Amino acid sequence: MNRQNKDLNGPVKFAQSPSAAILLGALGVVYGDIGTSPLYAMKVSLSGFAVLNPGHILGVLSLLFWLLMVVVSLKYVICILQADNRGEGGILALMELAISGLSGRKKWIYTIAGLIGASLFYGDSVITPAISVLSAIEGISVVSHRFDEWIVPLSLVVLAGLFAIQSRGTGAMGKLFGPIMLLWFLTLGVLGIWRIAETPEILRALNPIWAISFIGDAPWEVFLLLGAIVLAVTGAEALYVDMGHFGRPAIRRAWFGLVMPGLILSYFGQGALLLADPSAIKNPFFLMAPSWGLVPLVVLATLATIIASQAVISGAFSITRQAVQLGYWPRMVIQHTSASEEGQIYLPRVNGLLFVAVLVLVVGFGSSDRLAHAYGFAVTGTMLMTSVLAFLVLPKNSKGATRALWLALLSTFLVIDVLLFSSNALKLFEGGWLPLGIGLSILALMIAWKQGREKLHEALADGQQPLKEFMTSLEAYPPTRVPGTAIFMSMIVNTVPPALLHNLKHNKVLHEQALFLTVQSAGIPYVPTQERYQLERLGPSSWQAIATWGFKQDPHVPQLLEQMAKEHPELNLEPLQLSYFLSRQTVLVVRKLSLVSRWRRTLFAFMARNSSTSTRFFKIPPNRVVEMGMQQEI
Repeated sequence: MNRQNKDLNGPVKFAQSPSAAILLGALGVVYGDIGTSPLYAMKVSLSGFAVLNPGHILGVLSLLFWLLMVVVSLKYVICILQADNRGEGGILALMELAISGLSGRKKWIYTIAGLIGASLFYGDSVITPAISVLSAIEGISVVSHRFDEWIVPLSLVVLAGLFAIQSRGTGAMGKLFGPIMLLWFLTLGVLGIWRIAETPEILRALNPIWAISFIGDAPWEVFLLLGAIVLAVTGAEALYVDMGHFGRPAIRRAWFGLVMPGLILSYFGQGALLLADPSAIKNPFFLMAPSWGLVPLVVLATLATIIASQAVISGAFSITRQAVQLGYWPRMVIQHTSASEEGQIYLPRVNGLLFVAVLVLVVGFGSSDRLAHAYGFAVTGTMLMTSVLAFLVLPKNSKGATRALWLALLSTFLVIDVLLFSSNALKLFEGGWLPLGIGLSILALMIAWKQGREKLHEALADGQQPLKEFMTSLEAYPPTRVPGTAIFMSMIVNTVPPALLHNLKHNKVLHEQALFLTVQSAGIPYVPTQERYQLERLGPSSWQAIATWGFKQDPHVPQLLEQMAKEHPELNLEPLQLSYFLSRQTVLVVRKLSLVSRWRRTLFAFMARNSSTSTRFFKIPPNRVVEMGMQQEI
């Protein structure tokens, strides 16, 4: 599957009329999560009624239908997709757009909102593979209850295989993703049409009066029920996250042309089945199929849930890379699994942690019904933070009536998201504690890393000499010169890096040329090659460069130096003439601090010790590196 023709210098430009290949790719990657919601959404929403009557079925179905229309179609597909960060989407990309131009307390508040949404996404990344695969494998119990005891073991086997092949990338499997999901949505539609034709009265649920009357008759019960109905819109955030891969036109066309009709027909088909036979509530999705088609449907559902799980795992990899580049997460090993598709990455640590967490969930909860209580909390939390950040982005360049319309729409979305989140928050002790615990842990780590980095920068900058003055003094009283060029990797611009001071102190030499390089990350996804760096000459034999990469690009220092060598021939950047000098700080925590501050800085020190080395992260040849160790108190 070729997601895109990637220009590594900038965002992808998509045609207004996406090709069939791009539409198939969008089906396979973007819609896997929401596309498998029919497996459990109706079952969980209606299973709480002691006696299932037609009023319950029509009311719940009408509410589900209009929630799908408002939250997914109107909010995400039509509105939120317009809040792109130079073609890229997702909660962190939206956060960078929202905080652009802000400062002080207001900037920090919206940053926290974005980090909360990103942290809860990890909770979703853990729960989605578990609930999706469990719900698909549970279809074998419809074939025969003798297989019930095999549901959990088979789920573990499927999940183990899924996580094991992550290191190979999605390229090999990707060619199958689109066609399988196309078959999946067509199957949903065909089964739905068949059941609707048998019981056409179910179409009355299209009338919003059923939803309104249902709410009016039992408002508190409906509020509690929202925690289950929201399962129908899980995966809506993926539409926004993957916008940069396929483009807005492809995502919209796939949704309105196939995905939405398939989902609606499936939900109404299940409703029609339940009107005719309320006992089918034990598993309305699989009981829609004729007896001869049950086993093929279980196989197809399992494949669809694997694809849905693959998509959310890849999303966890992508959001982690963005967090690393934006300075909210320590450096990690990022492996590219495709030479042609820049977006295909693999993070071994993230994959391992997700795998362990998913296995614990499957064994601990044992069924999709019990796991459903934990699912909605993470999803609705991320949706709520997206609505909050959208207030700063979507109406920004609008005036008059257009601005008023945006504010009215966003206010409506915010009210709905608050209701959905509140309903799921009531299930805190039934499973909602799980994504909350994961989210709070990730959020604490992100804040500790961000603030720890700031404290470390302050400590390193304190008392440091200005770089240009220092190099001017060295030119006046030069130490012994040795052949070649020294590249000093510096965290802070315009200050003398500790590696230079240590080199002069211990080796008492300086190379013929010295280049001080600081790598920064931009708040945009891609920085063009021609805007990659700024170079300033400090003296006859020394330069300072500031290099910038976008948050969806990986820094590659040797490639940067090749570019600089071509554009500035006076610099000797022949690879065999280069020596890289890096400072490796061992962080020590000052004891005379409050308990909270000491705990936060201790956490930062632990993360710093376990982060990936600068050599590997910046793609620097290890045999050309000289590391200078130092201890730094914060």
